[in-house]
Amino acid sequence: MKVLDLQCALGHVFEGWFASEADFVDQNHRSLVQCPLCGDPSIVKKLSAPRLSLSGNRSNPVEREDEGQDAVNMAINKIEPADALIAMARRILSETTDVGDQFAEEARKMHYGERKMQGIRGTATPDETHALAEEGIEVLSFPSSQSLKGTLQ
Repeated sequence: MKVLDLQCALGHVFEGWFASEADFVDQNHRSLVQCPLCGDPSIVKKLSAPRLSLSGNRSNPVEREDEGQDAVNMAINKIEPADALIAMARRILSETTDVGDQFAEEARKMHYGERKMQGIRGTATPDETHALAEEGIEVLSFPSSQSLKGTLQ
């Protein structure tokens, strides 16, 4: 298994797992590898350090176990910004109703009490978004990608 550090044309860095280097090259050539944040298929491989397993470490086994636990705790507590963004986007997708291009109309109906308040998502033009803001309707613009709906590499 080959673990590669990858980057899209917009600078998003992510990790990809492939059977071999040739497998990555083949999938990338066919645009099957896409950025999990923006869906960009223009992917390049970044330089990455090899993962080495050194067997000559003769320190006290108890000390090595404590060091290992510290590394696990650090990994658990460290959340990469890209991972946090993906998690937030997935939560938005799972906890809201897609109203498509009817977003502005549906937001107004809820704001003025014609519909029950609920989480919605959809698309709106910049003019529609500006008009909603002028009416006091708060909107969060959040770019999303179809790739966020599926599993990530």
